[in-house]
Amino acid sequence: MDDNPAVAVLDRTGLDALIRLLVSQGRTVVGPTVRDGAVVLAELTSADELPFGWGVELEAGHYRLRPREDGAAFAHSAGPQSWKTFLHPQREKLWSADRGPDGELTVRAEQAPPTSYAFLGVRPCDLRAIAIQDRVLSGGRFRDDGYAGRRTGALLIAAECTEPGSTCFCASMGSGPAADAGFDLALTEIVDGTGHRFLVRTGSDEGAALLADIPNQPADPETETAARTAVAGAADRMGRSVPPVDLRALMGASLDAERWDDVAQRCLTCGNCTMVCPTCFCTTTEDVTDLTGDHAERWQRWDSCFDLDFSYLHGGPVRSSARSRYRQWLTHKVGTWHDQFGSSGCVGCGRCIVWCPVGIDLTEEITALNEELQEEAGR
Repeated sequence: MDDNPAVAVLDRTGLDALIRLLVSQGRTVVGPTVRDGAVVLAELTSADELPFGWGVELEAGHYRLRPREDGAAFAHSAGPQSWKTFLHPQREKLWSADRGPDGELTVRAEQAPPTSYAFLGVRPCDLRAIAIQDRVLSGGRFRDDGYAGRRTGALLIAAECTEPGSTCFCASMGSGPAADAGFDLALTEIVDGTGHRFLVRTGSDEGAALLADIPNQPADPETETAARTAVAGAADRMGRSVPPVDLRALMGASLDAERWDDVAQRCLTCGNCTMVCPTCFCTTTEDVTDLTGDHAERWQRWDSCFDLDFSYLHGGPVRSSARSRYRQWLTHKVGTWHDQFGSSGCVGCGRCIVWCPVGIDLTEEITALNEELQEEAGR
């Protein structure tokens, strides 16, 4: 890719032309739309399906749509889904087996039809999450071929964040609100006295080719300045933050903290946080048969470290208490993930805060653990 990426301006017509071009190329375009009282990710065929004029109201354990007067399409924070819904689906058949009349077994690996995805409106925090899942699921010795097949060739069109939610903390995790890498195209939405438009930057040769094939205008200094100002302003308006400490060291030094007892009294161990997290990747397998016993299937499905049987060994589960299971999740997410994959497993999207039924706040728990550690050190 050229070191000087192309920069242009799209209006709503140009955005629609981009979606229609991607569809005409045989891609499955997935982006945000309003459905069932939320901004969800679904297949799109035109820009009209984007959530123009809709924002969200977020708080711990709270999510509501709210109308916007400016008609912005991407002025909403992360919804209940992440892109792992498509790249690392909740349930996937691995193989099936049939026993013939002579008793001979025939085993067939499941070959899912190839899908060429184009993800539109990927937040910078979710760009980071996709990069993390790339390392976990296709970058090591234990490659997930299903994930790798869906990820190969997937086009990523980012939407930089200009209005963070009250549960967002990507700035303190270094994963936003600006898109700095990992995209084919990056959009920054501007709505001001000059009009409603999108500054677009190219991040790959494929992105540059797409931009050249749709109606666009050269980027003007006023639009570029407005885009930079909006993104920089978003970094200063994050609703949450984590302490500027070494989280890996903090987690390692807090294994016996009293705070774990406090959060255990509130945690339902429902696993919602792991389901909505864009980087959680754990799975289990299920073997099922029909009533005759002549047909069997193996399925892979999401699992959660909050499940009592997740750590089951001969004799029972290793982590039988809510305290131990919440501690496992948080210390892995922001601590030992570094040992496995070289980075934090948290991107600061805030989904785990919003979709926790009792409003447990990861940033609050980390802050409390840090304060407890500092108090112990001061005694």
